[in-house]
Amino acid sequence: MLKQGHFLSLSDFSRSDLTLLLDTADAMKRDPKAYARTLEGKILLMIFELPFLRTRVSFESGMQRLGGTTQVLSAEDIRLDYDEPIMDTAAVFSRYVDALMVRTSDHEIVQDLAKHGSVPVINGLTDREYPCQALADLQTIREKFGRLEGLKLTYIGDGNNMAHALLFGTARMGMDCTLIMPKNAKYQCLPEIVEQAEREHADQGTRLEITSDIQAAQQSDIVYTDTWVSVGRESDRVQRIEAFRGYSVNEKVMELAGPQALFMHCLPAYRGYEVMPEVIDGPRSIVYDQAGNRMWSQMAVLYQLLGAQAHCIG
Repeated sequence: MLKQGHFLSLSDFSRSDLTLLLDTADAMKRDPKAYARTLEGKILLMIFELPFLRTRVSFESGMQRLGGTTQVLSAEDIRLDYDEPIMDTAAVFSRYVDALMVRTSDHEIVQDLAKHGSVPVINGLTDREYPCQALADLQTIREKFGRLEGLKLTYIGDGNNMAHALLFGTARMGMDCTLIMPKNAKYQCLPEIVEQAEREHADQGTRLEITSDIQAAQQSDIVYTDTWVSVGRESDRVQRIEAFRGYSVNEKVMELAGPQALFMHCLPAYRGYEVMPEVIDGPRSIVYDQAGNRMWSQMAVLYQLLGAQAHCIG
């Protein structure tokens, strides 16, 4: 069982907790029938202030595979912390459903829902962190390499929620992490996130490097990137594309990383911008495996938060 009652940030979990989630996801993937009724009668409410189809489909499919059901609220139905005080929303929804999955901009919203409610809250994405994707990424990397400890992940691009989650995930699992991004503070990770990640990497004895030099991608096991223009940042699209123009993941970058390096992207991807077609559509790309593992890793989170006490991993 997890010590944490919510899934808000990878930094909340120890290596043993994350390993438990990864082991659970792998077990479900190997034998989904063994878990087919473990969340029977449970209801997951999904709140989308930001629309993302993969998150909805992966959570709905996962909950149904576990025997549970889902409900969906969109931005047309509710605006969190606007329609009514968040403490009222949390208290009321806790009486209707067994868990909340929230995809919103403001990270404080998921924190407040967890604070004032009495059911597990899952961070589907906030501007601060994208833990569901990072957990699926760890599962995928472990599948491909047979381990996580000692590997080097290099992230190239915007210092966004994906970069934040990878900073924490690599530290927790004993991986070295290199971030390559423009020097402009506008495109860097949040200073408080970097400070926390530096402490955690130091505690784990792993290396964290943040640079603008693309040469730092040398000897990487994973080369990772994300869109340059995330949802909510479309207003400066032209400026962003110009700022990141020298940070595309192309064949030269993959050659620099080494023959063992695999390419990852959390999708949606824009070919010709953050990644070239020959990379994302090439033999070293594992982006669809990542996307597929979103369902299994999220099922593991749901199971460990809601049903593990009544069922043992086979």
